[in-house]
Amino acid sequence: MQPGGAVPLSGRIAFAAACAATVLAPVHALSRYATPDGREDLEDPVVRAWAEPAARALRALLDWSDPETVYTAYGRLWLPVLLAATVHALVVRRGRVPSGAERWGWRIALAGYVLATASVLGDYWTPWRDESFVVLGVPGMLTSVAGSAVLGVALLCRGVRPRSTGWLLATWPLTLVALSAVVALGAALLPMLWAWGLARGTGASLRPEPVSR
Repeated sequence: MQPGGAVPLSGRIAFAAACAATVLAPVHALSRYATPDGREDLEDPVVRAWAEPAARALRALLDWSDPETVYTAYGRLWLPVLLAATVHALVVRRGRVPSGAERWGWRIALAGYVLATASVLGDYWTPWRDESFVVLGVPGMLTSVAGSAVLGVALLCRGVRPRSTGWLLATWPLTLVALSAVVALGAALLPMLWAWGLARGTGASLRPEPVSR
């Protein structure tokens, strides 16, 4: 914990990363829809309702090269974003003395974050995109979501603040499904990224709520 409630550097970076990801997620999704593999997503009327006008408005961000190059370039930006959230989660973990479900939540969630970060590296920085997604991406996402949900519930039960971190983690399984369906899998990372961006990104540290007498 920082003296006087000061925000650690990792918290500021995680907050900035969450802000950047909020902009990156729809742009990256739009770039995917322009690729052969992503065009079928536009068959969903809900996706098409926002994606087509957004693509027209953001055309300059999407047509500066061929669709695959644009998609890969934006995909690479997820690596520093996920790395920032993972590092800050580790910093927050060091300031905790967890027990029971919280301890297991930390272990599972952090393992998932590392796998997910490694998956982004493999997906967009190597020629083995499909293999990386299957071997690292799917296990990383499932592990991250399961561990984060357990951790979020444990933090809420222990009265840890900011409460937004616990709620964002605990409800991630639900928001992941919604964001994946309407936007893309990358956008489904936003609840986790904001959970850690807000953990100290607003100047508050993870500590129990004061008990009123």
